[in-house]
Formats: sequence, C-alpha cells, structure tokens
Amino acid sequence: MNKYILSCCSTADLTKEHFEEIDVHYICFHYEMDGQTYSDDLGQSMPFEEFYNRMARGADTKTSQVNADEFEAYFESFLAEGYDILHVCLSSALSGVINSANIAKAVLHEKYPERKIYIVDSLGASSGYGLIMDTLSQMRKDGKDIDELHIWIEQNKLKLHHWFFSTDLSFYIKGGRISKTAGTIGTVLNICPLLNMDNQGRLIPRYKLRGKKKVIQAIVDKMVECAENGLDYSGKCYISQSGCIEDAEAVARLIEERFKKLNGKVEINYVGTTIGSHTGPGTVALFFWGSERID
Repeated sequence: MNKYILSCCSTADLTKEHFEEIDVHYICFHYEMDGQTYSDDLGQSMPFEEFYNRMARGADTKTSQVNADEFEAYFESFLAEGYDILHVCLSSALSGVINSANIAKAVLHEKYPERKIYIVDSLGASSGYGLIMDTLSQMRKDGKDIDELHIWIEQNKLKLHHWFFSTDLSFYIKGGRISKTAGTIGTVLNICPLLNMDNQGRLIPRYKLRGKKKVIQAIVDKMVECAENGLDYSGKCYISQSGCIEDAEAVARLIEERFKKLNGKVEINYVGTTIGSHTGPGTVALFFWGSERID
C-alpha cells in the first residue's frame, strides 16, 4: 500500500492539537479584520475570544480562500516525499476553494504522474467537516488504503448532519443572508432561526423559533430524529460555537443526557475565523452521523 496523507482546509474547525493527534494536515484560509490580513490558523494568530469580541464591537471582516499557487506549493511538499494525497475541501456551495485545489492538482499531475491526488467536496463545514476528517483518520488507522477512503467518503459524506442556530441576527443582516426588515422583526420577536446543510452543501433556514430555550431543545430533537440508530447513536458528536460557550454547553448537556451510547463526550470547538466572519458571535452548530441528507 502506497503511503498517503489526509488533508483538509482550516475551515474544518478542529483544534491544532486535534489535527496533530489524528495526523491530518491542513491549509489555511485568510481573513481581514479592519484592513489587516491574518491567517485562519485555528486561533494561533488571534485567539478566538479576541476575534469574536472585536466582531461584537463592530470590527469589519472579510475572507479569502486558498489560491491555486498556495495549493500547488502545499501539495508538492507531500508529493516530493512520495506521498499520495486525499484532500477534502469546504463545501463548494460556500466557497470556490475546490476549484483552486483542482487547478493545482492538474498542474502537479504532469510533474508527478505516478502519484494520486484525490480532491473531495465535503458538502460540509466547520467541525462537521472536521468529524469527517476524524473518521477518515480512524479508517486509515484500521488499515484502509487511499482508494478505499476516497470511495467511502464520496458515498457517505451526506450522512454527516449539520444543524445550526443563531441568537444574534445582526451579522446575518449585515451579510445579506436575511433582509434588514426580517432581521429587525426577528430580533424584536426574539426569533432564533434553526438551519441545516442540505444535500448540495448549502445552509438552509428550516424553522423560526422564539427564544433560546426552544431552539436549544429543537436542535437536540433533530439529532434524536436524524441520528444513526436514534437514541442508540454510538458515534461521535461535535459542536462548534462562536463566542457563546454557555449555549453550546447547554446543548451538549442535553445530548449527553439523552444519548447514553455516545462515543465519548460531546466535543466543543470554536467556529473558526473564516466561517465566523460571516456568522458573527452567537452561533451554535451541531454535527453527527445519521440518515442521508436528501434535500
């Protein structure tokens, strides 16, 4: 079996230590805050607490994806050492980064025709996409080769569920995801939208719930409904949060109370700076394996 590496973008939103533990490599997106450029490097350049505090105080942010030249240099560092590559990208519905990866792949295929480079659209985001990488790492540890992993992830990526809610609509208004009128009314009525990721990797609003308590209960109920084997779910469960750790912990407690066979405790991570630049503070996202996403 040829040696290979597992790779993703920093938008998979696991910690640096977690990526190192599971031996998954990553390439960093970029963002600007008030005109200064930073690397989306898992909170190393700017702690997440500072990032979200600055956003809450009105800092302007914008993001930029990894370009083809960056991917080419990144991939070649592994190919030159004799490694094949399985790289999984942030959902193509949220970013065009997969196009940059494929351009680099085409260039490098001519230089390293004997090496395999697989580029996969995760149709996922944040720590849900991170849970995919964690699962692939375990499969590699179990002896699966790169071709087996490539086939498996293409067949199973839509079984990874992503459910999100937000208690602060201001950044959704600012980014044009909801109208100013709808956002203002929603804020007055204390509306917390519950969204999920559809089978094309898009974030879709599904429910409008009044109050934090209701939306926290609703997101857990969705896991009961959709998780593999229901309340007997025995896989891992990840949560991402953007500066609202108490809300994330409330969701985690309910899940651990209801799902007695979980593989370990619920893992809570930060929504990283790329995705967080668009959601702002106040977002909680829940990820687990379940039935295939069909719409």
